[in-house]
Amino acid sequence: MTRISRFAAALLALAASLFAFDAPAQPYPNKQVRWVVGYPAGGGTDFLARTAGAQLSQQLGQPVVIDNRPGAAAIIASEHVARSPGDGYTVFSADNGVLVYNPALYKKLPYDAEKDFALLGMMGRSSLIITAAPNAGITDAKALLAELKRSPGKYSVATPGLGSPHHLALELFQREAGVSVLHVPYKGGAPALQDLMGGQVPLMVLDLPSGVSAVKAGKAIPLIAMSGERMPQLPNVVTAKELGFPAVEAYAWQGLVAPAATPKDVQARLGADLMKTMNDPGVRQKLQDAGWDPTPADAAEMNRYTEAERKKWHALIKARDIKLD
Repeated sequence: MTRISRFAAALLALAASLFAFDAPAQPYPNKQVRWVVGYPAGGGTDFLARTAGAQLSQQLGQPVVIDNRPGAAAIIASEHVARSPGDGYTVFSADNGVLVYNPALYKKLPYDAEKDFALLGMMGRSSLIITAAPNAGITDAKALLAELKRSPGKYSVATPGLGSPHHLALELFQREAGVSVLHVPYKGGAPALQDLMGGQVPLMVLDLPSGVSAVKAGKAIPLIAMSGERMPQLPNVVTAKELGFPAVEAYAWQGLVAPAATPKDVQARLGADLMKTMNDPGVRQKLQDAGWDPTPADAAEMNRYTEAERKKWHALIKARDIKLD
């Protein structure tokens, strides 16, 4: 190479480096966003994420892709998200199991619920319902209470698993109602519901998004809603509060989080677009039809609610001496 050629090459290299240095960063977002779900495809949590994700994609102007990583009470997904880059391109459906129960139930967790996530906002919740199998012979709440008091420890009650919101709600109900049942934890809501419909287990704590079809078909009989007020989807089902147990209020709820290192301005953008998404009439209607109660709330409100939930449920877990490891 001649001296002139070398000089020209050096000038080109210098120009290229200066151009790269001065090139402005592309504004957020400039690529697809990955939405992690800690449960299998087809369940209630997955439905909420896919329904909200489709609208959030329109708000962001980028694709939102659902990434299902089920297993271990969503601990696998929680650890994955906690270790993901905080660049705004990973978000996570964090429920009360992830943020509230697991830290009190397990001595060691591969994530820190209070330090590893930036809360972006609340999305939805579902009341937890005590339901009966069609062949159980129990068709109303008062009859159920009478049976449970008459025969302590006789009746089996299925839940989707140890440490689930359903399990903790059942513990709360037993304490407040002064009854005792045999808890039968399953590995997921689908097999538990299948056994309820088949009559293998007489009772189940059910969340409506997982069992709305079974309830509509009369294959699961809703008896007691553990919500503050009657559910709009099931207005004829009494609440535990109406039966004289005002402290029995329990939900399966979902919020959206991101890795803690996500920049504050990106958190704000995601939170604002999430609120627009959850307030969209079409999204709200789809979620309500599927058994969800949309509960849009910003990051500050989600922080307050999560702290209140921790105080309530950690006290119950300690009082009932529930440990999972």
